[in-house]
Amino acid sequence: MPLVGIDWSQTGVAHLFSAIKENGYQLLFLSARSISQAYLTRQFLFNLKQDGKALPDGPVVISPDGLFPSLYREVIRRVPHEFKIACLEEIKSLFPSDFNPFYAGFGNRDTDEISYLKVGIPMGKIFIINPKGEIVVNRRIDTKSYTSLHALVNGMFPTMTSSHEQEDFNSWNFWKLPPPALDF
Repeated sequence: MPLVGIDWSQTGVAHLFSAIKENGYQLLFLSARSISQAYLTRQFLFNLKQDGKALPDGPVVISPDGLFPSLYREVIRRVPHEFKIACLEEIKSLFPSDFNPFYAGFGNRDTDEISYLKVGIPMGKIFIINPKGEIVVNRRIDTKSYTSLHALVNGMFPTMTSSHEQEDFNSWNFWKLPPPALDF
């Protein structure tokens, strides 16, 4: 869409991601698009500006496959998460086995949630933007937009220099995760 002059970026994404980066987190952009779309994808990400804010810098990881294998995987087979899971697991393997380098995940498809869960991102830290531009957490609309999520950024993404709460029981996960299912 940017090639024909249509801006399809979500309002507030640059401010939210900038605030997350300012709190000490590193962003990684991941796409199952083909390597032939790498230049256009990077140009879109690096040139996105909203109200004077740009998306923060971060590595852009794209499928090494060509256009047709990528389209086949994503459009015909509908399994872009196969590439994303393999990629994220490979990145995770670069760190000590008792450390998860992934803190949260943002995506626009249910398959993104599958990918993030597989590499150990907690359900309460997976944010899926639906076609209406609403952010879905725990499969329900919890926050309406990137802009309203920005107001919660310090609670959800505490500064890396502050003392860290245990992730399973921090204030965000304790109040936002649904209670576990009980088997009677």
